[in-house]
Amino acid sequence: MFRRTFWFTAGAAAGVWATTKVNRKLRQLTPESLAAQAADKAVEAGHRLKDFALDVQANMRRREAELGEALGLDAPADPDDDRALGAARRRAALAPRTTPDTTTYSLTYNRNEDH
Repeated sequence: MFRRTFWFTAGAAAGVWATTKVNRKLRQLTPESLAAQAADKAVEAGHRLKDFALDVQANMRRREAELGEALGLDAPADPDDDRALGAARRRAALAPRTTPDTTTYSLTYNRNEDH
């Protein structure tokens, strides 16, 4: 009799455990839950992408400053800041070219060669 009670209780506990597991999984697989999970993953990926872009931008600025120091360039960081450029350099940069570009290439391009 004691064995029957033990196995009955063990079976009931296993049944309750399995039922709760199945119900949890079913709730996770509803369309609303899947949509919420996808939205959370998309937001998380967006944050990671933004952090990556900010890191790239900061490192790009740091590297440009290092290269500017190494090459002795005193160019402004802001390309719209015309006051930092000398008047002669600004006029030379904005002046139209007097010699036309007459370079012609006779090489043919075969896109099948790339594959």
